[in-house]
Amino acid sequence: QLQLVESGGGLVHPGGSLRLSCAASGFTFEHYAIGWFRQAPGKEREGVLCISSSGGTTNVADSVKGRFTGSRVNAKNTVYLQMNNLKPEDTAVYYCAARAWTCGTRYNYWGQGTQVTVSS
Repeated sequence: QLQLVESGGGLVHPGGSLRLSCAASGFTFEHYAIGWFRQAPGKEREGVLCISSSGGTTNVADSVKGRFTGSRVNAKNTVYLQMNNLKPEDTAVYYCAARAWTCGTRYNYWGQGTQVTVSS
């Protein structure tokens, strides 16, 4: 059974950092690209960035460039989202999603999400 589980969310002050994790199971992890997405209350879901099966990061949202980075450790079946210099507008539920091989617009599998709140 394919499963994606996000963790690492929480409450952080503006300017702070968090690292989210997305742990995968039930599929050949290294064959899949993993995208990070977020959805704030009352807003549509937006893509944050994607880590391809080869490890490259693409599709980085302009709003997070220079602050967020993605990485993966295939030996741990885990993808990370390092978020630095967080801003209140980064508050959202963050999701990871998987699709075969390359980053794109449609993802087949989704995690349940983890809440990130940036507030003083």
